[in-house]
Amino acid sequence: VQLQASGGGLVQPGGSLRLSCAASGFNLDYYDIGWFRQAPGKEREGVACISSQDGSTYYSDSVKGRFTISIDNFEDTVYLQMNSLKPEDTAVYYCATGVGCVRNTVIRTTAWGQGTQVTVSS
Repeated sequence: VQLQASGGGLVQPGGSLRLSCAASGFNLDYYDIGWFRQAPGKEREGVACISSQDGSTYYSDSVKGRFTISIDNFEDTVYLQMNSLKPEDTAVYYCATGVGCVRNTVIRTTAWGQGTQVTVSS
């Protein structure tokens, strides 16, 4: 049972990145999935969550309108499309499976990806 996050990198302000979170050894159909981020010196925060029940999506105020979470159930992969990136989006991004989305955060987590670094800088 493993989640593999990828897609991070260095991008200029205003640019875009797409993060991927691939599940292996289990099926994502029965889990809610969230993306978190943690910037240096700051607490980890949930940025987006997608419900497996109905596909509803939830976002933190700081990313709403710029980030999009989606899932490919055939590939068992969750994506986070990040547009109009800002320097304050710089962080390590993690994906996690769980049971329930509370606002923009997946809860009762069951598995975590290893994290992928996103750096927004000119």
